[in-house]
Amino acid sequence: MDSKLNGPLSTLQWVERDRIKPNDYNPNKVSKQNLELLKQSIMTNGWTLPIVVRPDFTIIDGFHRWTVAGNEPLFSMLDGLVPIVIVSHKDRAGNMYGTITHNRARGTHLLEPMKAIVKELLADGKSVGEIGKQLGMRPEEVFRLSEFSKEDFLKMMIKPEREFSKAEFITKI
Repeated sequence: MDSKLNGPLSTLQWVERDRIKPNDYNPNKVSKQNLELLKQSIMTNGWTLPIVVRPDFTIIDGFHRWTVAGNEPLFSMLDGLVPIVIVSHKDRAGNMYGTITHNRARGTHLLEPMKAIVKELLADGKSVGEIGKQLGMRPEEVFRLSEFSKEDFLKMMIKPEREFSKAEFITKI
């Protein structure tokens, strides 16, 4: 295996969050709502992606993970630590390329697959509230993706979960 490809993972370590610093060029911005979703993701799934840093601990990728890790309850849950891997580029341009390619490689969600996911979650009996919380969507977003009629969706919103009939909604999907 090429050591250049697996080299950064060999540097994986947990360090004090305060040792890490943001770069001064990242063009990626995230809404407050998506920062909340990121925090929810970490709390639900655990920390799955380390922060990528230069040898001086300046962030190449993971600024938003670093940001939410500084807020409660994550800061306490993580004991003030964050996972990092170190990548060494030969110049500032390499650092910038690394930041941009990490950002762009994540891609975007396509409409039709998202519709299928929301429909499947509803068919499995998940509530609109739970779907909204876990996927970072407002109820109207879940509605648009579900393709239910407005009337059926409103019934789902006001019906208590204990009365939820999975079969009733499977037939509508």
